[in-house]
Amino acid sequence: MGGRQGERREQILQTLAEMLEAPAGEKITTAALAARLSVSEAALYRHFASKAQMFEGLIGFVEETLFTRINVISQQETGGLAQAEAVAQLLLVFAQRNRGMTRVLAGDALVHEHERLRARVNQIHDRIEATLRQCLRLACTAHELPQDLDTAAAAALLLSWVEGRWQQFARSGFRREPTTHWPLQWTLLVTGLRLHTPVPA
Repeated sequence: MGGRQGERREQILQTLAEMLEAPAGEKITTAALAARLSVSEAALYRHFASKAQMFEGLIGFVEETLFTRINVISQQETGGLAQAEAVAQLLLVFAQRNRGMTRVLAGDALVHEHERLRARVNQIHDRIEATLRQCLRLACTAHELPQDLDTAAAAALLLSWVEGRWQQFARSGFRREPTTHWPLQWTLLVTGLRLHTPVPA
């Protein structure tokens, strides 16, 4: 029984993610979700207390998937710059392969939803930024980047660039893929970090 219930919950979340892939980006209702699954709304609420809880399930999947892979990157890549590059590429590729999740990460899928959902996504962004900052610090220690680089500012810049690619992808109806021009854009970003000149006080 528990296994079937888990499968049904997963099916609901998968269908919700598929509905989020609609280019029009219309607000998703529980009635529309139930209709897509050919069940009643009451059947949905047997598995989730609210639509917000369904979105929390999606956000949890995103968080677990991304940071599990980021942990693997930190174990496989010894250089800080290589880690930062791998993390940035992961964020772009994940978005490209999971369109519905991109709308969640970009925030536009949560505009009409509960505030706590946006706060939860913001926490993911904060964790990503902290990860990038750690990678850049490692790169500075290893002299891959200038030792006086402001890693907090640089990490914020990299995250803003990733977020911009997510936004372009969602806003274009998923036509402007986030990995387009990836190698060149990463080279331009790293070149800028290596040419870093401290701002006079």
